[in-house]
Amino acid sequence: MRAESELAAGATGALPPGQRPAKGWPVLHYGPIPPFDVATWDFRIWGEVEHPALLLYDELRALPMVKVLADFHCVTRFSVLGNEWEGVAVRTIADLVAPTPSVRFAMVHCEQGYDANLPLDVLMDDDVLFAWARNGAEFEPMHGFPLRLIVPKRYAWKSAKWVRGLEFMAEDRLGFWEERGYHNDADPWQEQRYSTVSALGRPGQLRPRMV
Repeated sequence: MRAESELAAGATGALPPGQRPAKGWPVLHYGPIPPFDVATWDFRIWGEVEHPALLLYDELRALPMVKVLADFHCVTRFSVLGNEWEGVAVRTIADLVAPTPSVRFAMVHCEQGYDANLPLDVLMDDDVLFAWARNGAEFEPMHGFPLRLIVPKRYAWKSAKWVRGLEFMAEDRLGFWEERGYHNDADPWQEQRYSTVSALGRPGQLRPRMV
């Protein structure tokens, strides 16, 4: 039987600088929506850990569940306030694999080669979770089902959709959007939206597609 807990660390109802309230929950992503097959889907956790793991979908959903009340801020300037996210805390996943003392960063790996990097202290915050539902309803595929990372205190490109793996790292690496000119830290309260030049050597002008 799963344990369930409630956290309310990230729902302030306040708008960071430059943000506006959204109507509904707008959809943005880069690339097509990937298919989901419960028979073949898995979630891999590896890197600088004592016990690498591979979870099947039913195994992931059997882990202790949390509900987190938290806001959601997109770099394109909309915010969705007061969401109740449901899933498994990242701390629970970390406990399964025991990251080594060398770990300072992590990379979240997703379908189609997308990835997002985060410092370990951000990833392990008590309102960060791998989620599959919002406000009592499972995500639609366009919002990231079957699994999406939710990082309330960072712009939403860090809340990566269609997650398939978590890599614990001693050194930082840039993720998909960070390589293309997005800010590495992504703090909405500091308006850390874009860097001047991308790691690919050109201005950071690529944007996610709204559908």
